[in-house]
Amino acid sequence: MNQDNFPVLIGVGEITEQLVSPLENASSEYELAAAAAQIALQDASPKGDLAKAIDAIVAIRTFPDSSKNWAAPFGGTNNFPRSIAKRIGANPRVAVYSKAGGNYPQAMVNEWSEKLADGRASVVLLAGAEAIASTRAALKQKIKMDWSEAVEGDLEDRGTGLRGLLNMEAVRHKMIGAPSMYGLLEMARKHNLGASLDDYSHAMGEVMAPLSKVAADNPFAMFPREFSAAEIAFRTDQNPYIALPYTKAMVAKDRVNQAAAVLMTTVGKARELGVDPGKWVYLHAYAEANEKPLFEREDLAACPAMHAAYKRVFDLSGIDAKQLSAIDIYSCFPIVVAEAKLALGLDKDDTRPLSMTGGLPYFGGPGNNYSMHGIVAVSQALRNGSQGFGLVAANGGFMDKHALGIYSCRPGWQVCDSRLLQQELDDAPSVELINFPDGPATIESYTVSFVANNPNLATVVGRLKETGERFIANVAKGDEELFEELIDGESIGKEVAVMSFGKANQVASSQSKLRQLYPPRQLEFRDVYEFIKVDFHDRVMVVSINRPEVMNALHPPCHEELDEVFDIFETDDSLWIAIITGMGDKAFCSGNDLKYSASGKSMYIPKTGFAGLTTRQRKKPLIAAVNGLAMGGGMEIALASDIVIADQNAVFALPEVKVGLIAGAGGVQRLTRQIPLKQAMDLLITGRSISVNEAQGFGFVNQVAEHGKTLEKALEYAAAVCENSPNSVRLTMALLADTAKYSAIEDAVAARSTVIDDLFASDDLAEGLQAFVEKRKPRWTGH
Repeated sequence: MNQDNFPVLIGVGEITEQLVSPLENASSEYELAAAAAQIALQDASPKGDLAKAIDAIVAIRTFPDSSKNWAAPFGGTNNFPRSIAKRIGANPRVAVYSKAGGNYPQAMVNEWSEKLADGRASVVLLAGAEAIASTRAALKQKIKMDWSEAVEGDLEDRGTGLRGLLNMEAVRHKMIGAPSMYGLLEMARKHNLGASLDDYSHAMGEVMAPLSKVAADNPFAMFPREFSAAEIAFRTDQNPYIALPYTKAMVAKDRVNQAAAVLMTTVGKARELGVDPGKWVYLHAYAEANEKPLFEREDLAACPAMHAAYKRVFDLSGIDAKQLSAIDIYSCFPIVVAEAKLALGLDKDDTRPLSMTGGLPYFGGPGNNYSMHGIVAVSQALRNGSQGFGLVAANGGFMDKHALGIYSCRPGWQVCDSRLLQQELDDAPSVELINFPDGPATIESYTVSFVANNPNLATVVGRLKETGERFIANVAKGDEELFEELIDGESIGKEVAVMSFGKANQVASSQSKLRQLYPPRQLEFRDVYEFIKVDFHDRVMVVSINRPEVMNALHPPCHEELDEVFDIFETDDSLWIAIITGMGDKAFCSGNDLKYSASGKSMYIPKTGFAGLTTRQRKKPLIAAVNGLAMGGGMEIALASDIVIADQNAVFALPEVKVGLIAGAGGVQRLTRQIPLKQAMDLLITGRSISVNEAQGFGFVNQVAEHGKTLEKALEYAAAVCENSPNSVRLTMALLADTAKYSAIEDAVAARSTVIDDLFASDDLAEGLQAFVEKRKPRWTGH
């Protein structure tokens, strides 16, 4: 390749803004990013105006734009890269907003180096920033600021890119913070090394202490203080636990106001722009690799993608770690740095710092953009007379995504392809995580989260002893002995017991302890329920959702009552059929109670599904008396029922796609099996509402009732069903369930089923035949 096409970094810049006074003058993220970009432009050419030459600006996604968990109370820009452009006098042809992840600063250098080399770009600015320190200070001081900005122009917004990082089982068990997730990995690593908690803590302190020394001498560090290994390692009032095994001094600190930017072009363009060759930094090699999602990894302590990426980048560059004169490792938690040292093959007596900035706990952790600061620092170190090489290793997610680059002021460039490497990693064996585990188990890893230095929640990743299946569970409240054992840090491999629940699985020291803490539910109807009404009409149970003030929307307490009632119904031999309906004449059920959800209270559904029905393996028939709106989960209740009798004014819809959701509580699965596929897809992908007549035409409504007569008609239908053998009705449902797995009718009919054996052994069969002979009405017993 012509060396004129080699991509080079020509300008770098960073800025740190401590809290200003008055706070109203604090800079927004895009203002900080623009300031860093201006420094990078001046670094490349103090006298020239390079901004007008920029044809692409790539902004690294901020934390507030990465997750709803991050506060953005003062607004922001609709177009981050063009807000930067506006302030530096640029008018780029292309504006890109990256995905979320700490790997993206290096990943964007890799991507845009290729585009520069093959002529798809000419001058590229990469920049990012966070203003979390000012945001939180303003919230604390109740100061209102307005950072909202609307900028015209095209934007390639690549989205958050969180697929593979979010896990609903982790969320269900309140595993939503990086310290807890990394804590699981760290505790597994400690166990693999056979280290005690004290020894391992000291080792973590020794890994991190040299970084703090670098930060203490860095004028751009947000938290410039040198710590000893012991000060980092051990829990005190000033250095509390955040999540086992992490103390506060080990953890990345995001309360920063920091920005960094890098200006890139080609050798030929740099020469044309008059940029001093002494500023040029070349990307000699690069590699990227992704781990499997955390809970799918065979060994929670292992990071094969990281090690493979390091090997790949050194193989491509033709150098080894001994030739590195500048290194910056993404250092959010000790395990990342410790594993990087192993991947580099560094000797124990190697004193080279593994960060040129000071690392995320001490320099600061500006969200996804940290490694841009690493690139800036490594570039500056290489320019200062060094003829060696520099390494930047960026990490995203929970040690999930790795992006590495080898830099030097010596000329060099090559296109590097990591696709075959990634395919090998993807093809490696993985572990399946189950939702509802029960029985004896062993602890595979765990962490304990702390609030104000007090233990708050213990979370276990375990394996069922019988099957080896992996699960997540919280330690049951009331098992203080197990809780204390976990805090001591030596409980991996311990035998425990787990019990599954809709809200969160619970683990305890033994089955007897679980039974003590969670005794079996009493299968007796209550006299009064808070959110439902239960009535009985001979053999028929009628359950009415009693929340008309919210259109009979369901929240966890209502789900629990419904789950309880249907548990009792299934075991009560005196009840043969059930009806579910809604109070009032406006709504059957409008789905989830979104206002309750928005209040921040815990949202969950029972193991048996929405309304205690959508995943329940029922033995007895259920009629949905749809007396009004059946929206979302409400329509899914109807689809889960055996018979639907609907008011003439009833309206059905699965509108989840309108709010970014899917009808996953049976809507997708059942509608496509109960009506023609094309009609089902129409409703599922448009979210449109349909009338009761259209629903009946499709075939999932059996009967239409006059307005206000729905329950009456459902009771009439139930009475007709009760004229028949309840045993035959139940066995009919059982045979259908047994043979539903067969796609061919012939296979379903020919399949051997014990249902037929149960039928011929039943009292009801004998009674039915005898009554027929005697020409009398059968006296069914249900046996």
